[in-house]
Amino acid sequence: MRRSVEGSVRKADSQVRITAQLVDASTGYHLWTERYDRLLKDIFALQDEIRQKIVTALRVKLTQDEQERFQRAPTENLEAYDYYLRGLEYLSRLTKEMNAQARQMFERAVELDPSYAAAYARWGWTYLLDFQWSQDPQSMERAFALAQRAVALDDALPLAHMVLGNAYTWKRQYDQAIAAGEKAVTLDPNNAEGYVGLAWILGPGGRAEEAIESAKKAMRLNPHYPLWYIATLGGAYHAAWRNEEAIAVLKSFVDLNPNYLGVHLAMACSYSDLGREVEARAEAAEILRLNPTFSVEAWRKTQWFKDPADFERHLNNLRKAGLK
Repeated sequence: MRRSVEGSVRKADSQVRITAQLVDASTGYHLWTERYDRLLKDIFALQDEIRQKIVTALRVKLTQDEQERFQRAPTENLEAYDYYLRGLEYLSRLTKEMNAQARQMFERAVELDPSYAAAYARWGWTYLLDFQWSQDPQSMERAFALAQRAVALDDALPLAHMVLGNAYTWKRQYDQAIAAGEKAVTLDPNNAEGYVGLAWILGPGGRAEEAIESAKKAMRLNPHYPLWYIATLGGAYHAAWRNEEAIAVLKSFVDLNPNYLGVHLAMACSYSDLGREVEARAEAAEILRLNPTFSVEAWRKTQWFKDPADFERHLNNLRKAGLK
C-alpha cells in the first residue's frame, strides 16, 4: 500500500490550526485524519505529536536516532522559523527574483537565531542557485562557507551535508562531494531531498545512471515533490546522454517555469547532441534572454565533470547551439 500525508495549516494571530491526514494513495481512502487547534508557541511539540500519530498509524518502529532527530526543534525562535518557512516558499519558485527574496528570509532567520543550522544551509543553497544567473565565482565561495557553517552547527543535519556536497562539486572536489552527499542520505534514508541532492552530485561525477535512480527514488519518497526534482531528473538523463528522455522531462519543467536557466542549458546541449540545430539555437536564445552576458568560457571555469572528454562534449554542444 502506498501512503501519503496531506494537510493544511492556518494561522491567526497567536493561534494555529493544523489538519493532517494519512491517505492510501492508490484508493484515496483516509486511513487517519485529525484537526489540531493550538497556540503558535507550541508548534514544535504539535509537529512531534502529529508525527507520532502517523508513525502509530503506519505501524512502524523508529530507531533511537530517528526519535531523537524528530524530537529536536530546529530553532527555539518562532520568528526565525517563520522567516525560514517564507524562504522555503520563495526558494521553490526557482526564479532569480524569488531566489533573492528567499536569501533575505534565510539571512533574517540567522540574524534572529545565529545557531539555526538549517537556515544557514538554505542560505547557502540560494548562492548555489544564484550562479546560473550571475556566473559570479564568489557565489560559490559564499555557498561553501555557509554550508560549512551549517555542518559545524549541526553535524547530524542531512540538509547541511547535502548543500555542502553540492558546494564541493563547484570546487571540483568530487571525493568530498560524494562523501557529503552520501552522508546526507545515510543520516536520513527516508529524506527525499537527500536523494535529489545526491543526484546533482552523481551526474557530473560520471555516475549518471545512479543519479537517475537517486532522483527517481526522491520522487517516490515525496509524491508531492517540488519543481526542482523534475529539473534534477532531467539533468540526470542529460548527464547520461539519454537525450530524448532528458528533453521530455525538461520540457515538462519549462511548461511550469520557463525562466530557469540551467534547464535551458541542458536542453540546448541535448538538442545539439542529437543534431537538432534549430531547437538547440532556440534554447540558446532563451539562455541569453535570461542572462545576456552568458559565455561558455565563464561557464566552463565554474563547472566540473570527472571525465574531461565528457566535459568537452558538453562545451562543444553549447558552442554548436550558437553560444560563445
